[in-house]
Amino acid sequence: MLRLFTVFLLTLTLTPTLPAGDWPTFLGPTRDGASAEKGIITPWPAKGLKQVWECELGVGYAPPVIAGGTLYHTDRFADTIRLTARDAATGKFLWKYSYDTEYRDFFGYDPGPRACPVIDGDRAYLFGPDGVLCCVATTTGKELWKVDTKAKHFFHQNFFGAGSVPLIDGDLIIVTVGGSEKGPRPADLRDAKPNGSALVAFDKKSGAEKWVSGNELSSYSSPVVATIDGKRTGLYFARGGLLGFDPQTGKVGFHHKWRAKSEESVNASNPVVVGDKVLLTECYGPGAAFLDLRGGKPKEVWTDADKDAGDKAMACHWNTPIHAGGFVYGSSARHTEDGDIRCIDLATGDVKWQKRRTKRCSLTMIDGHLISLSEYGDLTLLKVNPAKYDEVSKYEVPGLDYPCWAAPVVSNGLLYVRGKEKLIALELIPKK
Repeated sequence: MLRLFTVFLLTLTLTPTLPAGDWPTFLGPTRDGASAEKGIITPWPAKGLKQVWECELGVGYAPPVIAGGTLYHTDRFADTIRLTARDAATGKFLWKYSYDTEYRDFFGYDPGPRACPVIDGDRAYLFGPDGVLCCVATTTGKELWKVDTKAKHFFHQNFFGAGSVPLIDGDLIIVTVGGSEKGPRPADLRDAKPNGSALVAFDKKSGAEKWVSGNELSSYSSPVVATIDGKRTGLYFARGGLLGFDPQTGKVGFHHKWRAKSEESVNASNPVVVGDKVLLTECYGPGAAFLDLRGGKPKEVWTDADKDAGDKAMACHWNTPIHAGGFVYGSSARHTEDGDIRCIDLATGDVKWQKRRTKRCSLTMIDGHLISLSEYGDLTLLKVNPAKYDEVSKYEVPGLDYPCWAAPVVSNGLLYVRGKEKLIALELIPKK
């Protein structure tokens, strides 16, 4: 009883109180793609949701975040990475912060930011594709501190640069550096050797380094913290598999290997935590794995490892699937033409239904519904229904062009969607 009470007090101490409607980090305040807001318009008008405002952006793929009535987004113009603040309700420009970069993408994709900002109180944090971590004041955009994680720990450039969203835990900001042994970049990135700096924690106020941990390389998944077996545990789906660690000390508790054999493969979906279990999913090889983490050593409940490509339960690319009532909903596919939305029974991995040829999508859950944004700008409203694909409304958002790879964001009744060089705000919940 004393242990449980201590954990409860620690959780209260380390978990910030957020205003209703804030969406301050990747996939929302609980980092699981779910919004607690109610009263959405359903069905949608035949011509789609009312547009409230829009703004032009530079290049990049990250969704916006919202806190205290201010919207923050990242992009790039020429050789400058920017963080911009706007009034979330009107789109009015407030301020911008920028720094110069020499980052170039090896695969020819836009060289803009992949990771969205993180807002914590009066500070905003930006993690650029070059591995530069910046802390700025939310009221003015003034730089408070900056750390070049590549210069400090060194890493071979990942396929698309740095793209994992940092995690705030208490007084720490935890960054997935994925440091490599120094030397020329290997012709085959599978030959890169980690140097023990998979994760680096900094004091969120000063930028001072607090701990370095984990012998893994970086991925595009973002770390999460959950209570597992009565203990607060950090989970990071790194390049080679799942790391379990103490978020306050960095001590690694376990490592579960899970990655495709091919060089050009990445892990990008966040771990989906349900109780003491976690779902991992990727699209380049092994697919999904449902693990029981009790006892400090992962045990496989079920996996897709021995299934043929077409029979895998859930093979998500960049999107993180969403859990609701024992079922998981996600976009399963590596390529656009193979994309489908499906629902699986989490306990068994059985596919309950799938809607084919939806293109690759990102999902957000709100008010008993799923909002799906396809990479080509199709916006779909579905009921959360494990029995069938239950489509309510669908339309193509005018002016929203490929690639729409950022997950939909909901804050204070507005739905924010990002496509190529444009951000659009739509009215999802009518004002009373």
